[in-house]
Amino acid sequence: MTMIECHGLQWGAGGRALTPRLDLRLTVGSLTAVIGSNGSGKSSLLKVLAGLDRPLAGRVDVGVPRMGGVAYLPQQQHVDRQFPIRLAELVAAGFWRSRLGRSERQARMRQTLKDWGLLELQTQGLHALSGGELQRALLARLSLTDAKVLLLDEPEAALDDVGLDLLWQHIERWQREGRTLVLVSHNLAGLSQHNCDGLLIARSGCIRAPIRQFAAERQGLGQVA
Repeated sequence: MTMIECHGLQWGAGGRALTPRLDLRLTVGSLTAVIGSNGSGKSSLLKVLAGLDRPLAGRVDVGVPRMGGVAYLPQQQHVDRQFPIRLAELVAAGFWRSRLGRSERQARMRQTLKDWGLLELQTQGLHALSGGELQRALLARLSLTDAKVLLLDEPEAALDDVGLDLLWQHIERWQREGRTLVLVSHNLAGLSQHNCDGLLIARSGCIRAPIRQFAAERQGLGQVA
């Protein structure tokens, strides 16, 4: 069953398309890593898939309503660390549109903080968090959503080995739950250890293949490592 379908899609800034038209079908429960050199349009593609930006041409069909059905993880550089909220409040934003009762929310919140190793940090302000702690908090917020499509822009950023293990445990869990994931990454070596498809974005066009094939052949990956 198809969850995301792109028809003749083009995207870019200032009216300038970054690639030729893209036709793409992503099935329910699939995991796709978007790779490519800096400035190739990886993050821009995610924003178009999320409905945050309009494409220059073509269209994107998503099998769920974007409002509540699609969750987007931005790069943490877009988070205002001086905003006066605690970590727990940031994570709790994942309950937006949730119909859970208060006691259910509290139980799920506590379990999610525990899952991401954040229980002892929940009263900390954002300014007091390390980059890895903030990234885990953003991922924990994503965990609280019921979205069937998860779009992750560089989810591995700032994570240490423990954080990376937690991330991939959750990615595998989300797949088992039938969620469709698209993530942007520069970590080709790390991706090759997992079973996922790759979508290489280049000016000559987009190439889709198993990520391990890209890792083995390193075809036209530029700065991707």
